[in-house]
This record gives sequence, structure tokens and C-alpha cells, in this order.
Amino acid sequence: MRIGNLLQYTENHRYYTFRDFSLSSLDYKMLSLVYQPMIGGLAIALFHQLYYGVPEGSCGYSGLDTQRKLLLGLGLEMNERGRRQLIEQCSMLEAVGLLQTSRVGVPEQSEFVYEYELLEPLSPGEFFRNLHLTMLLRDKIGKYPLIALREMFGSKEPDELAESQLEKENISVPFYEIFRLNAQSTDNELEQALSEVAPARQAASRPPLESARFTYGEIIMHFPRMSGNRKYVEKLRTDADQLTQINYVAYKFNLKLPDVCYLLDEEGIFLENGELLIDELQLRAAQLYRQDQKRQNDRERVLSRSKELERELDSGDELIEEHAVGEEHYLPVPSQLDGRCDVPQYNMLMRNEPRTKFLQRFFPGTVPDLIERLFERIEFNYRLPEPVINVLIHYVIGNNDSKRLSRTFVESVAANMLVKQVDTFEKAIGYLKDQEQVEADKERRQSGEPAAGGGRAPAKGGRRGSVSRKPAIPVVQSMPTGGAVSPEELEELRKLARELDGNSSR
Repeated sequence: MRIGNLLQYTENHRYYTFRDFSLSSLDYKMLSLVYQPMIGGLAIALFHQLYYGVPEGSCGYSGLDTQRKLLLGLGLEMNERGRRQLIEQCSMLEAVGLLQTSRVGVPEQSEFVYEYELLEPLSPGEFFRNLHLTMLLRDKIGKYPLIALREMFGSKEPDELAESQLEKENISVPFYEIFRLNAQSTDNELEQALSEVAPARQAASRPPLESARFTYGEIIMHFPRMSGNRKYVEKLRTDADQLTQINYVAYKFNLKLPDVCYLLDEEGIFLENGELLIDELQLRAAQLYRQDQKRQNDRERVLSRSKELERELDSGDELIEEHAVGEEHYLPVPSQLDGRCDVPQYNMLMRNEPRTKFLQRFFPGTVPDLIERLFERIEFNYRLPEPVINVLIHYVIGNNDSKRLSRTFVESVAANMLVKQVDTFEKAIGYLKDQEQVEADKERRQSGEPAAGGGRAPAKGGRRGSVSRKPAIPVVQSMPTGGAVSPEELEELRKLARELDGNSSR
């Protein structure tokens, strides 16, 4: 249910129910054991409440009532939270094919009336042929409970019939062999009465599954006649389960009819007995899907680039014009390009060459895909000019000492350039030199040397621009140790000490 504004879906809005079926014991069992594990007990309770809006044993329309009745019947609150829960439960029923909701406008009263059209639950055979619902139930209860549940809804074939290969012949008598109708006379009054009195309406049939797109006739018409898998594909005419699986894979991976025929023609898709290997089919379909996505992304990227070039042509810009670089903006040649060009040539390339060509010069072979996509993201998402991106490439790749070629670091530098509005080659050179000066000052502070601006860094904990009040306490330095003292020198020192001691005692 798609509700854009909750004020259009309140407890005061009126609703009515329509159904043209009656639940059987098998339908109740399907609702309890199959549908309830998928969508929950509250959604099934809402289905029963809407169902009994029309008297049991009849079909058609219910009377008009406010949605307050639905909220009270489900134990929901009369506020925005309760309305959201009611919308969620209706959406659950709609997703599994038990409900269709419509909004009917009443011009005389300028209000909306909501119509809840109930749909009959699927029979066990129809449900387990629907791959979407079967996979959803498998995700909810598991594979083995799903198999046991499927066996619970069917009675086994007698062993005598199951073991032997029996030939079945249809000997039923058709309608036209028993009954004869007078087709020449028409009763207009009867037709009018039937159309007026009938409680049911021309309701739309259950919407077809989105996965069921290709029929057997379409597949076999485009399938190669000389293919080795032709005999297996021809068996799809009587195997609805495999055809449903093929259509589900085609819908899941957005395959066209030629793609489906191409996959069915490959080896390893069918076993010797003609059974379809659905996992192998999905694996190869996923590979086709990824290839198509990659080609689509490449086409969009090339188209975006061509549109930019067209805009530049329309604006009168000269694409081939080379821009000179002043000596004050020269950067040194990196070690990767040492000997291949001099400083003026390198800076001219950095100023005028496209990003892809300039990046290629730093690698002996192909540029790694990770690095290519990183700078491509910066160009198309951040909209940095190519000369600025080339300066960024020089900063993160050309400087071997940094060794910081990581996605986080490169994107942080690009974001910093955007914040500082670096949109020209000259501004990028200035930004790069400022960053190098900051890093040089940081290294000097760590090594204890004074900064490039001169002077000593302020003492830790002291105020900027003030003199520290702590006295300068001398520190005892470690003295170098000499050679060992001889006995004669030691005796002389003791004699001198005794003389000094005698003089001091006088």
C-alpha cells in the first residue's frame, strides 16, 4: 500500500470489502500453515476480519464503515503508529497476493473511500509452483520443514500405479456432445437481470507473475536446431516447474530471450536425464549480469565524458591549447620518471595532459584497476579539474618518501582541496607547497630542531607569547671517564688531601 501522507489514511476514513469466493477447509489450512509463517499472525487476522465483513456463505460487497473498526479489531492504537502498523499489514497481504487495495474518490463529499478486495489463497499445487513464494517460505521456516509441509498437503499415489509405467487416455465426454443450446434466440431480459442481480463484478484476475515472461514456444523458436541440448529443451513443454525456474532466473538477472537461449545451449546446464541444474544456470546468469552491468557503467562513463567535452566545445574552449607553466610553479621530477623528461617537460605534461595519460606514466604496464577507479571517482564525483588531479597524482604517487597511496588518504586530500577551493593548477601547486612546509615543520618539531620560521617552539603548557616563570636548573652532564689511576698517583692525592686537611684545622 502506497500512502504518501498519513493524513489521507486515518481511522475516520471509510472503507468497504469485496470478495467473490468462499474459504474452504483447505484454504484455512493454507492460511494457517503456509501464509502465516511468511507474513505473521497479525496480517492473517486482518485478512479474516476483512473476509467476515461480507456474510459467510455469500460473496460481494460489505457495507461502508470507518477504519476505526479495523484498528480496534487488531488491537492497534488510534494514532500515527497504529495507522503505520495497519498499512504494513495490508502491504504484507498485498505482497503475497491475498489483497488488492484501491482508493476511491467521492466528489460529492470530497473524501476518499478505501476498497479492500480480497483474493483467494493459492492451492498447494499453485503455491509450490510459484518460486517467489516458495523461496520466501524456505527463508522463513527452512528447507526441510518446507519439504515436509509440501508432502502434508498431498496424498501419495498408490504403489501399484507409481511403480508401473501406465498409459493414460482421456475418455471424458465434452459438453457439446451431451447438451444442445438454442444459439439462435437471445433473451435480453435474462442477460440484463443476470448483470444487475449478480453480486460479483468483473474483477480483474490474479495478476500474472512477473517472472513468467517467456513461454515454451518463444524459447524453442529461438533455440538452435542442431544443439545438443535441444532434446532437453523440448521436454520443457510438459515440465512447468523447470520453465518457471528458467523464467525466475531471467527475471532475477534481467535476461533477454537470446540470453536465455544462450545459457540453455551451454554444456553442463542439464543432466543426462534432462533435469535442469538451476544453481549452475543462476551462476552463469549472474556472470552475464555482471558483464552487462560493467558494460553499462562503461557506456555511462564514456557518455558522461563526451557530454562534458561537448559542453566545453559549445563554450568555445580550445581543447588542444597548451598552457605554459611559470618557473615559480615548477615541481621536481619524481624518481619514477627520472631520465625520461626534464623539469619543464614534466610540468608541462602535468599541466596539459589528461588524467588517464598522466597516471599511465607512473606505471610500467597497465594501471591497477583500484587506482584507476579511485581517481575516476574523484574526477566525476568531486568535479576536480584534470590539472588539479594531476598535481594530486604527483603528491600521492610521485613522492616515494610518503608511501601513502591509500583510498582514505587520497580522498582526504581531495576533500581538503575542495574545502580550500583549489580549482586551478596554480592554486594546487600552492596548496602542495604549503602541505610540504607543514610536514617539514612537523618533522623538525619531532626531532627537536627549531621550526623553519626561526625561534623556539613555546613551552608545553605555557601561554603563547609569554616567558616561562620556572628557573633554569642546571643539569649534571655525564663526564667522560679516563684511564685507571696508578698507585703512585693515588698516594700523591692522599698526601695532598692530608696537607689540605691539616691547613684547614689550624
